[in-house]
Amino acid sequence: MSFGTAGRNLGCKFCQNWDMSKSRQMDTLASQATPDMLAKACLQTHCRSIAYTYNDPIIFMEYAIDVAKACKEQNIYSVAVSAGFINPAPRIEFFKHMDAANIDLKGFNETFYRKICGGHLQPVLDTLQYLVNETNCWVEITNLIIPGKNDDPKELRAMCEWIREQFNPFVPLHFTAFHPDFKILDKPRTPLETLVMARNIALDCGLKHAYTGNVAEASSGSTYCSHCHQLLIERSHYQLGRWQLDESGCCNNCKTPLAGFFESAPGTWGPRRQPIQFK
Repeated sequence: MSFGTAGRNLGCKFCQNWDMSKSRQMDTLASQATPDMLAKACLQTHCRSIAYTYNDPIIFMEYAIDVAKACKEQNIYSVAVSAGFINPAPRIEFFKHMDAANIDLKGFNETFYRKICGGHLQPVLDTLQYLVNETNCWVEITNLIIPGKNDDPKELRAMCEWIREQFNPFVPLHFTAFHPDFKILDKPRTPLETLVMARNIALDCGLKHAYTGNVAEASSGSTYCSHCHQLLIERSHYQLGRWQLDESGCCNNCKTPLAGFFESAPGTWGPRRQPIQFK
């Protein structure tokens, strides 16, 4: 289950959720829910995890932590979808309650962060280093590619090499497609060829799990065994296809463990969406 609030701590000109992240409380019509209500909603809809997303959960840190505590009592996992732009002290407190995090590494250029995002690159890199090296939180990285803004192959290679050198080759990296929105309306949608190019750079740099996203492209959005290269999890947008993991989360061909956390069988929800309202 996914939820968010209003507001943001960055000023990204390309924000894909600007109607929520840039709104004011008086302009927002939404359901209000206590942490216990959210945990019960997960149980009622058979959700095994809850994602703090749409806007950055860092700005509603206290509420997110309370939700995570309520969900943990029900064995529901917490996933933070964040830009990682946070100071060291609250970083420790916030992420110790999260089971997984998807960090938006918006570019690998300080000028891009300052002029396009209204922030700075180094704090985000510090967050990634902290999460991967000092916590048990499962970490994935997403890079939204904007034509003419952050799609330079040299910059993409520098980013991939940094990830490989700083962490390990199994950290998943998602290259996702931009669509014109908010203040950047003069750039086209990201071509699939650009996403595939970025993915190939990541693989060439030694990363084992690089993906394309926001596009229906099964071959580059699916997971393959890092040892025998068998297709393990087939994905097309939000739809799962073939699933070739055993009950231990290992390749059923060569028995190599797949990095991550998996249940014994895949989910069957697919691309459906089910809005939830609280009264």
